Amino acid sequence: QVQLVESGGVLVQAGGSLRLSCAASGRTFSYSMGWFRQAPGMEREFVATISWNGGSTDYADSVKGRFTISKDKAKNTVYLQMNSLKPEDTAVYYCAAAAGIFRGTIIDGHEYDYWGQGTQVTVSS
Repeated sequence: QVQLVESGGVLVQAGGSLRLSCAASGRTFSYSMGWFRQAPGMEREFVATISWNGGSTDYADSVKGRFTISKDKAKNTVYLQMNSLKPEDTAVYYCAAAAGIFRGTIIDGHEYDYWGQGTQVTVSS
């Protein structure tokens, strides 16, 4: 059984930086990993994804150039480095894992099998 635990969400001022962590337990070595977010009253949206070996990444247009997804295989942890934060980045951020063998990047949230509980990021103006 795979479990994902996010951390790092806090209140930060616009223009600031933040790094979210997603610690995975279980056999996620060959899984694709992703970050999604959901703002109040809005649907969940894709933020970033990374392939099983970290060799490929993809981002939502709204965060491209500001956010970076990475993974530490030894620690079984995925990170989301967020720079130049804007008030519109305020949301609950969720980590997700897509099971399988040597998965690539995955944008569609329906293809993910496991989800964390979420961590709140609030960006003040």
